[in-house]
Amino acid sequence: MKNPIRAAALTLVRSSAWTRTSRWIRGTERWTELAEEFDGSYARAEIVAYFGDPVSKFYQLEQWLPVLEELNRKHKVAIVLRRPSSLLRAQESTRLPLVLKRKFDPLHTFYHANDFKLALYVNNGMTNFQSLGFAPMVHVHVNHGESDKLSMVSNQAKAYDRVFVAGQAAIDRHRKALLDFDESKLTRVGRPQLDVRRAPELDQSTAHTIMYAPTWEGENESNNYTSVDLFGPQIVEAVLGLENTRLIYKPHPRIESSKDPNMVDAHERIYELIDQANASIEDTKLRHQVLPRGDVLAMFDALDTLITDVSSVGLDFLYLRPDKPLILTDRRNDTQKLHRDAPVSRATPIINESTATELTPLIVKAVQDDESAQTRNELRTYYFGEGGRGTSTQQFFDEVSALINQRTLDLANFHDAGSSAESSE
Repeated sequence: MKNPIRAAALTLVRSSAWTRTSRWIRGTERWTELAEEFDGSYARAEIVAYFGDPVSKFYQLEQWLPVLEELNRKHKVAIVLRRPSSLLRAQESTRLPLVLKRKFDPLHTFYHANDFKLALYVNNGMTNFQSLGFAPMVHVHVNHGESDKLSMVSNQAKAYDRVFVAGQAAIDRHRKALLDFDESKLTRVGRPQLDVRRAPELDQSTAHTIMYAPTWEGENESNNYTSVDLFGPQIVEAVLGLENTRLIYKPHPRIESSKDPNMVDAHERIYELIDQANASIEDTKLRHQVLPRGDVLAMFDALDTLITDVSSVGLDFLYLRPDKPLILTDRRNDTQKLHRDAPVSRATPIINESTATELTPLIVKAVQDDESAQTRNELRTYYFGEGGRGTSTQQFFDEVSALINQRTLDLANFHDAGSSAESSE
């Protein structure tokens, strides 16, 4: 006779619900082990680089790591993470001390146990506000790029002590988008990430190299600047049809995981077009490439022309290669609005609903008859300020040092009454 208790227990452990629960238990144990291993007891730093999001957004922090490693030579830096997945990625990306604080109370206990002077924030993540509750530090928002996207300006900027921006374009952007905002918080530091010397990740070619680097579709329609679903395959077909031309398709990392069926179909069609074109090219150095991974900034030196959307990629190219043609897309088919919202578009050909039917002559003219080089150089100054590579990094370091020195003086007569923030997670 079967034991009913044993039978019920076997049924339970074989169920999918139990499988999921046991995985969760094992995962929780692993996260607890990581929190104990990376408790921060070894951290001796003046600066906290805070990142509260999962690994899917780690690219926002990753581009700052070389700058932070250089800053660490002058002011010690510790990276505080809230998600284990990001911690695991950070282990592969930097030698800076890493700290994992999954909950609010351990985070603030850690802050109180140390002598941090300044915190840096690379995005507008919701958990930033839990860190902002710690009064003794100067809280500085640095963002993770410079672009004309609507998401580059947030009302959350009012919560930070300082907001580091690239240049005058960012100041004008904040002035236009925010009400009752104290502009004295804004500090120009250029774009330090672009000063980093990177090992090339794209080989030079005898063919004219055009990169198509579209952005993703954003969190909502107002932040949707991608061209993939509307013009992507057409752009790729036009470039593939040009003589002595190599195409590099470098989609935003989040295009690969898009759930939008139009994005998925267009992305797959682009792959098909490139595969078909490569079938008849024997010389590997002349073949077209799809590069969903890798550092796009480390590929710019091998490019002759860039086609992109309104995003940081286009402005980074403007900073690093103002001598090379740049082509922008406009999914909203409103050139006047694009010129207002993205001033760089005044110095670029524009791919939109009206011009998409004549892409070949548009691209050929941009490549062979570039008339916008001087305007691009003027816009480079508008977006990033004066100076070449290295200027931004020095500005950034100087501003950080000044804030740390001032906060050290301020703390001499300061008594921290503790945080009034709520511990909700």
